Order: sequence, then C-alpha cells, then structure tokens
Amino acid sequence: MTLRLYDTAARSVREFTPLTPGKVSLYLCGATVQAPPHIGHIRSGVNFDIGVRWLRATGYQTTFCRNVTDIDDKILHAAGHAGVPWWAIAERNQRAFSRAYDALGCLPPDVEPRATGHVPEMIVLMQRLFDTGNAYASGGDVYFDVLSYPDYGSLSGQRLDHMLAAEDTQDSRHKRDPRDFALWKGAKPGEPSWQTPWGPGRPGWHLECSAMSTKYLGSTFDIHGGGLDLLFPHHENEQAQSRAAGDGFARYWLHNGMVRVGGEKMSKSLGNSLLVDTMITEVRPAELRYYLGTPHYRSLIDYSAAALAEAAAGYRRIEGFVTRAAELTGEQPPPDAGQLPAPFVSAMDDDLGVPQALAVIHEEVTEGNNALAAADAAGAAKHLGRVRAMLAVLGLDPLSAPWQGGQDDLRPVVDVLVQVALDQRQAARARKDYAAADAIRDQLQAAGVAVEDTPRGPRWELTR
Repeated sequence: MTLRLYDTAARSVREFTPLTPGKVSLYLCGATVQAPPHIGHIRSGVNFDIGVRWLRATGYQTTFCRNVTDIDDKILHAAGHAGVPWWAIAERNQRAFSRAYDALGCLPPDVEPRATGHVPEMIVLMQRLFDTGNAYASGGDVYFDVLSYPDYGSLSGQRLDHMLAAEDTQDSRHKRDPRDFALWKGAKPGEPSWQTPWGPGRPGWHLECSAMSTKYLGSTFDIHGGGLDLLFPHHENEQAQSRAAGDGFARYWLHNGMVRVGGEKMSKSLGNSLLVDTMITEVRPAELRYYLGTPHYRSLIDYSAAALAEAAAGYRRIEGFVTRAAELTGEQPPPDAGQLPAPFVSAMDDDLGVPQALAVIHEEVTEGNNALAAADAAGAAKHLGRVRAMLAVLGLDPLSAPWQGGQDDLRPVVDVLVQVALDQRQAARARKDYAAADAIRDQLQAAGVAVEDTPRGPRWELTR
C-alpha cells in the first residue's frame, strides 16, 4: 500500500505522488505570535511533526518549512494594549512557541521564515498580480480582485455569491467588491511600514505565506498544511493569489482538526485557552503530546481533564514496558524503521491513521509484557525493537530525546531524593519494620512516584 492522504481540495483521499520522486516539500502555516501558545495551536505542530517523521521513516527526503507571522493586526493590538513595541510582543511570543514545540518533542523545521524578513518577495508577487490584472491599488492599500479569478472558492468549496465581505480593513469603500482581500495595507500613524511602489505599508496576512512558501519550496510544491480554521479565508486566498500569478502552488492540502473546550473553539477572546506552559505542569510533556497526537489528525478534540488523564495513563503503560524491557535486555540501539510491523505501516499509509497505528503498538506492548512475565529476554527484545520503531514515528520513544533521562532539569535531583527514600525503605524492610517500609512507599505514591519491587531490587517511575 502506498501513502494516501486526504486532500481538502479534492475532498477525498488521494494517492500521494510527490512532484520529484523520493523528495517531499511541505509548508505549514505556523504561529501568529500575538500571544503565547495554547494546546490548540500546538496540536497542528504535533500532527505535522508526525507526518514529517512518517515521510522520512519511509525514505522521503523531506523539506519542511513552517512560517512565523510576526506582523499582523492582532500583534499591533496586543502591543498597543501592553504599551510595548510590536516587535517585542512578536519576539516574546515567538520564543514561547519555540519552547512549546521543543517541549512537546517537535522536530525543528528545515526553515522557519518570518513575514517581516520577506517583504521584497511580497512586492515581487504583488507586481506579478498587477501584471496579470488581478490586483489594484486604492486608498493606499493593495487588493486582490476576487472577481478576476474564476476559481475563487474552489479550495473551500464555497460559492462566491454566498461569501460575506472580507473584513480585513477599517474602511472597505476603497474596494471594488467588498469580498476583495487586502494584499498590502497602507501605512497608518504609529504603525510599522515598509516602502513599496504603491506606497508605504505592511503586509496583508495572506500575501506573506504565498511569498515565503514559494521562495523556499518552489513555485509548485507538494503539501500545504494547517489548521482547519485557516481553510477560509486564509488558504483560499493564498491559493487564489498564487495561482492567479502563475504559480502551481500546493498540490495537496492537509488540514488538522481543532481543539475545543466545552464545545467551543479554544481562543484567547473566549477566555478558554489552555496554555502549553500551564498544561505541562499538570502532565508530563510526552503525555500531552500523546493526548494531542494520537487522535486522527483530522478529528475534533473536545478537551476534558478525564480524557487527558486517560491519555497519560496510556502513555505510561507503553513507557513502563519500554523501561522494563530495556533494563532486562541491556544497552539499546537507536530505533530502526526496518522493524516497523506491516499493520502499523498500513495504518500510517492510510491518511496517517495514528489511532489504528497506536492499536498495533498496544498489541505489541501486551505481547512484550507477556515475554517479560516469562523472563523471556529474547522475546522482550524483539517486541521492544518493534515498539520503539513505531514510537519513533510518533515522536514518543521514551529512550530517545527529548524524553530520555527525564523531561526537566530537576530529574537528577529527583533521582537522588527518591533513592534516599528507597534506601530508607530497604533498611526498614531489612530490620523487618514493614509498617515503616509501607509508609515510605505510600508517601512516594502520594508524591507521584510508583515503586515496583523486582528481583533486581526496587525500581520507580513518575506517574504524573
């Protein structure tokens, strides 16, 4: 079975055939950095990280580009509200996004361009749209004429006569049609601006992604990804302006589902954002990644604490097997994609079917635990190799970075303190003071440390 992906433009699952055999180019709409990231933002990063890992595991040389929108109406509003320069808001939150991606084990993109660093490319693209008759200047702004592009609406499946006005400027009287969208916004007092042939101003939201994606991936590239909330108008407008200018642009469109809270979209304006920095104080980062990454990427996640706890328990079951099997079998080689079981490969090739792939992992863990119970080191090693190969694709191998050896700088201190308690427990048992030994174990359990007695002595793991 070859890789098949759900293409939003086709509204169906299509066989994936890259533009260049053996190579894949992928562009992901990244952060608009007006605020720190919540788990809805980072779900997209985790989902596409798994996609990139799968492409690379199956032999594709993959170029991954993820942008940063560092100039935008929302950023300017946040800066004005905070009384700080716009670039300070952008830089602070860009760093917060980078920390969140790193904390959840996302591989860095090959290139991470910022909008403000690509104004020359945007000017060139606008000139091309003027040359093709798809752009016009009015009132200091530059607009895309949607009526000049007959396929407008084809990506999102919307009819032009059902579309509302594009509310991207304060005054739409300068537009030929209220549905026209801004390519460039004229300079306003106190706002940052760049010089163009049509006057000073700053980029429109949609223009930047077309300019950056084609600069790094070429005029035609394989995959464009992002959250489903970006499908319209952002991705619709990207495709329209790029193809109107003569670029083939994206050949496949992939969109991940949203994270909701209580049936509502997660957003700062609704006050229901679950910030990543806060969430990773409540569960370990690997457990949060498991929660966000194991549902199918196109599915909706309706957040609940119970579902997060269930996901954390699921990861700990896998982690427990990997840890025990590694202790039994000794030093471990890196995960080997050659050990991926056929059912796992089939699941991932079927539109990145992580839930079905995860079922294969849990079946392998069950068999591995049976081997451990029988003290079958060879059998445990076999299952461990397969499990680690599969977990590497999901970015969840406990023996690989960033999870190996603990997930924070305090782990060495925790190691020492827990060992002191275990030594005291062992001493109590040696003098047959079982009440004291049990009390130490119970205190460790209450602190989130599970102790298991084994023939080689007590072992422990964090449970939260």
